Amino acid sequence: MKKSILAVFTLLLSLASFAQKLPADQIIGIWKCDDYNIEVFKAGNKYSAKLLWSKEMFEADGKTAKKDAKNPNEKLRSRSLQGLTHITDLIYKDGEYVDGKLYSVQDGNTYSLKGKLTGPNDLETRGYKGIPLVGKSFKWKRVQ
Repeated sequence: MKKSILAVFTLLLSLASFAQKLPADQIIGIWKCDDYNIEVFKAGNKYSAKLLWSKEMFEADGKTAKKDAKNPNEKLRSRSLQGLTHITDLIYKDGEYVDGKLYSVQDGNTYSLKGKLTGPNDLETRGYKGIPLVGKSFKWKRVQ
């Protein structure tokens, strides 16, 4: 009896974990959180994202896009923040997106990035320096 219950429990757990793994390309699309809208796209066998909108993207007139003024590369400081590819190199591995790079327009630094789809329209990402424990998480909702 105990073996039967354990077998059923094990089967249910394995089905639940299988059901949670979504196809790698499910991440492609437009996502939003409180402060940002991004568009994730596939580049070869990796995923990247461009910045569509952020709270601090425009000058006081609300129309003119700010420039990438904090970029450590002086030659890139005149480029617009709008449409800037700021997430690169995400690799889908074992149901998660790992080894990505996040360029922060706020401080000009590049951080490590990982993420996971928690549902077809829900994405969680974490940007960090060094170890994921020391970082910042974002919860995203699919726009389209």
